[in-house]
Order: sequence, then C-alpha cells, then structure tokens
Amino acid sequence: MKFAELKHRLDLYEKLMRLDKPIGTLLLLWPTLWALWLATRGQPHWMLVWIFALGTLLMRSAGCVINDYADRDFDPHVERTKARPLAARLVSVREALLLAAVLSLCAFLVALPILREVWWLMLIALFLAASYPFTKRFFALPQAYLGIAFGFGIPMAFAAVTGAVGALGWTLLVANVFWALAYDTEYAMVDREDDLKIGIHTAAITFGRFDVVAVMLCYAATLAILAVIGWDLGYGLGYFAGLGTAAALAGYHYTLIRARSRDGCFAAFRHNNWFGAAIFAGIVAELNLRPWLAQ
Repeated sequence: MKFAELKHRLDLYEKLMRLDKPIGTLLLLWPTLWALWLATRGQPHWMLVWIFALGTLLMRSAGCVINDYADRDFDPHVERTKARPLAARLVSVREALLLAAVLSLCAFLVALPILREVWWLMLIALFLAASYPFTKRFFALPQAYLGIAFGFGIPMAFAAVTGAVGALGWTLLVANVFWALAYDTEYAMVDREDDLKIGIHTAAITFGRFDVVAVMLCYAATLAILAVIGWDLGYGLGYFAGLGTAAALAGYHYTLIRARSRDGCFAAFRHNNWFGAAIFAGIVAELNLRPWLAQ
C-alpha cells in the first residue's frame, strides 16, 4: 500500500473514530474526572488519571465506530451525517467492526493495572456503548440510555479508588444521566426533521413542543442533585461557585435553543464542554485550592 493511500485510510479511520471532533470525548471525560476527584478527596494518583483519560478516548472512539455501523443505513438520509465514512461507503463494514474490536481490546488492556472490580464494570460499559445505537429503534428516550453509557466512568472511578461504587457514585451517575438528557436532546434537535423522516426515536421528538422546557428541567435536575451531594459532603464556596457558573452556562444555552435553529442547538450542545468543566473546576477549588488558601 502506497503512503498516500495509507494516509487516506488513516484519515477515514480518524473520522470514523471522531478524533477530529473531541467534544464527545470531553463529555465522557468530565464526569469521570468529577468522580476521580470526589472519590480521592482531590488527590488522585496521576497514573489513575492517565488510565481513565486514555480509556475514555478509546471507549468513545469504539462507541463512535459501533454507532456508525448501526446507523449506516440511516446516516445517508441525514444531512449532518451523510458524509461519514460508513454512510458514504468509503469504509467497509468489516473494517469498521475490526477497528471497533481493536479499540475495545486496547481500552480493556489499559484498565488491566487497576482493580479487578473495574474489569467487570468495563465490560458493562462496553455493552452499553455497543447497544446504545440500537435503542433509537424502539426506546422513546435513548438519550437517557446514553447518559448511563457516557457516565459509566463514574462507577468505574469509584471502584478503582475504593473497591466499591457506593451511594455517592450511583447518585453522581444519576446526575450525569440528566445532564446527558439535556445536551443530547439539544443535539437531537438539530436532526429532528431528518429523524422523523427515517423513523427513529429521539428525546427531541418525544418531548415535542416541550423540548426546550425539558432541556432546562434536565439541567436543573443535574444541578440540584450535585447541590445535594455537595451539601451532604459539607462542601462550601468553591464547589457551589462551580455549580453557579454551570447554572449560568445553562441559562446561556436557553438563549441558543429557544428558537430551535439548527446552528443554535448545535452550538449549545458543543458548549456543554464548559458546563462540565465548570463543575470540575468547582470540585478542584473545593478540594485542592480551598484548604491551601486557608493555611
């Protein structure tokens, strides 16, 4: 295979894995980092952070490949996805499945140095990621299922640190489900017209004319659960300043989605990176900066 041809194939695989669009990886990474910092009280080992960051990238990449495999007959009919490598038949089904298998294996190998309890959770995470695309055929709110799949780094992080998930880990996962419902409904609002034509289910279709209200209620539920967590743990100004910043960002998202324009909804979806980052910054401020400033 000539170098130019090899480079072309690698470019196609990069697009298939969405390495050119890191927002999905970030939306998986932020809740995982929340969990690592909460589970270790702000003192995660650097190797653990590296393992989870790399594992998140590999799992998200594998999930994208599986998603495109499942939607290969739908994506050509959706304006935003018709140019994807599988939809455009630039990559074969065999290549895609082999790539997904290699990425999944690499993710599992990355997790080997940590506790065995995490291995089983990782198998569940892989099942969730692989099965999510098919829920759009029958489940009215596939975005809720996605929230579990995207947030499964949370119980894995707690298990890696403490050997068990515990009530805090599962509660944090519920908060992530509501957050995913918010941002992925915004994402689904972009494709609503195309999705109606091809007959798949999304939260944007299910919520109908109440979609904007539903998104804002999901943001509110996310922040309320996180506030309860912070109150229960006795956290103070740093943590709640992060939640306040996230609430302001959610308010900004309302201004983007209220007209239901494709560009506005997509911009709101992408801007959720900052929502997750604000919450993480509040956790770091509370656990790492506040004790230092108090000295």
